[in-house]
Amino acid sequence: MQAMRAQYFFENAGMCELENWAVSKGYRYIGGIDEAGRGALAGPVIAACVILDRQNIPPGIADSKSLSGTKRESLYERICKTALCVGIGTVDPDMIDRINILSATKLAMKKSISSMCIRPDFLLIDAVKLLDISINSLSPVKGEKKSVSIAAASIIAKVQRDRIMVELSSLYPYYGFSSHKGYGTALHKKHLLEYGPSKVHRYSYKPVSEVCTQWRSKNLK
Repeated sequence: MQAMRAQYFFENAGMCELENWAVSKGYRYIGGIDEAGRGALAGPVIAACVILDRQNIPPGIADSKSLSGTKRESLYERICKTALCVGIGTVDPDMIDRINILSATKLAMKKSISSMCIRPDFLLIDAVKLLDISINSLSPVKGEKKSVSIAAASIIAKVQRDRIMVELSSLYPYYGFSSHKGYGTALHKKHLLEYGPSKVHRYSYKPVSEVCTQWRSKNLK
């Protein structure tokens, strides 16, 4: 019986109840999905899909927001090295403005699934429901705290997006993207007022649209 458990069930000490339930129902490739950047004022929204090797799960995987940057980077490398498959989906700010952030998040998630080298037969998705895919799924609220697969995806998405924002910081040095990663900090809003929005800002977001209005008013005077 112990040998059967080692072969079929996730052995990580924590956050595997949902994975083990899916395995008990006969699913083999369980993909965890999460996003990063949904609330940011600039930059893309990124989603990741991760199928962990159930017998080789790196210790320490947790919600990316609870981890230090150094710990996230370390776990990112270990997850990429040990996972059966990792997929990434990206939606840029222009598309976010065109279709809204919820639709963009779902699109990024579907892109992450499409980029997988192994197609998941079951998905654990953080909160969001993808109704137009042909894969069975669960969407637990705060899933990154309940599922090791979703937590792993949260780390991959967060690190991937942070690296993009550091690159954008060199292209748009006035905004401090490398420090706040595009989120609406006081410093970011101050720079928005000083320099106006860039090409990678989300113009449909209220703080950015308000700055656009103020800049138009200045130019009309």
